[in-house]
Amino acid sequence: MISSIYAGFSALLIVWLSLNVIKLRRTNKVSLGDGGVVQLQSAIRAHGNAAEYIPISLILLYLLEAGGVHALLVHLSGVCILLGRSLHAKGLLSDTMRYRVAGMQITIFTLAGLASANIVIGFLKWFN
Repeated sequence: MISSIYAGFSALLIVWLSLNVIKLRRTNKVSLGDGGVVQLQSAIRAHGNAAEYIPISLILLYLLEAGGVHALLVHLSGVCILLGRSLHAKGLLSDTMRYRVAGMQITIFTLAGLASANIVIGFLKWFN
């Protein structure tokens, strides 16, 4: 399954973002919340954003693959999910707005494309 590759890489991204939050909590001696530490606030949001967008993206990616879409489209969509989420995280962690914006644009367009493709495939299979 192609989607398992992107699920694995996405999980590693979330693990890395989690470890970054843990490191910053230890460094700043903050056990709960963000302690008013701006860098920790950004790290928490980078992790949270990934955890919010990746699951639905992967579900749609898997359903697209299970629906019989060409492997190239599945790979392209998976790469876009990883690229979008990675750029967004980089933008949040480095306070670089252009990475955040690019990451969100890639993520939103990919998510909308995956949703649309799944709707079309669903209707086509339903009527056939």
